[in-house]
Amino acid sequence: MPLDAVSAALKAQILAEALPYIQRFHDKTIVIKYGGNAMTEAALKAGFARDVVMLKLVGMNPVIVHGGGPQIGDLLKKMGIESEFRQGMRVTDERVMNVAEMVLGELNQEIVGLINQHGGKAVGLTGQDGGFIKARKMLLKDEASGAPVDIGFVGEIEHIDAELIQLLDSRDFIPVIAPIGVSRSGEAYNINADLVAGKLAERLQAEKLVLMTNTTGVLDKNGKLLTGLTASQIEALFADGTIHGGMLPKIGSALEAVKHGVASSHVIDGRVDHALLLEVLTNEGVGTMIRADDTAPRA
Repeated sequence: MPLDAVSAALKAQILAEALPYIQRFHDKTIVIKYGGNAMTEAALKAGFARDVVMLKLVGMNPVIVHGGGPQIGDLLKKMGIESEFRQGMRVTDERVMNVAEMVLGELNQEIVGLINQHGGKAVGLTGQDGGFIKARKMLLKDEASGAPVDIGFVGEIEHIDAELIQLLDSRDFIPVIAPIGVSRSGEAYNINADLVAGKLAERLQAEKLVLMTNTTGVLDKNGKLLTGLTASQIEALFADGTIHGGMLPKIGSALEAVKHGVASSHVIDGRVDHALLLEVLTNEGVGTMIRADDTAPRA
């Protein structure tokens, strides 16, 4: 059989496998946190945009929340400003906040442009637009003393107005959201993008929260990928220190989402071509799926 015929047969098989997932998730909301290498490599950026457009065209409602940590860090380094992190959160003074707003704005417009180039109808937003992400200053607790730790212009979410996102979805737009919130007095706060994606997934009662990152998923102490986990298993991994550092806010948001009505959370490797489609439309997936304790694991 000619090679092109084999390829066509394989393509047909892949499409057939995807059909039940397309049917199951038709008109369902999928909140996608977009970050890591998938945001820095040209081929992966273009592939992500195509994948998002495909999900929209087959009837799903993708909502994008993007990060920008590596890009913010690179610009700060060029400016001679050292990056400092506490419990996975970037310490953000006024200079760092100005850089964050500039970088996130540029990234937002780039993502919108790529999605539109590939046939989608993307709209860029920050939480300041219409005040749809209300935030307050985040205070961490010192791990030793329990005393509050001020890390600057870093926010935690008070409220998200999901109606704005639902309106855009209903008009076939793809929302692309930069994680900047606004206080009731009008002060801007940088918010961890994983936390924004998780809380937005809760408010929208999304079918899935997908966190794209630079790791294959949740790993055990020996570096082995854990493909299917329940909420209680995740809590045990927190307790024994398996999940730590920068993964804390990421997995924490995934856990909170499934505890508050999101059907499943997924941590996937954004360095894999078409990771988003593989996770949503295939049996095996490419990362870790997290569900509430009373739901079945991935087949």
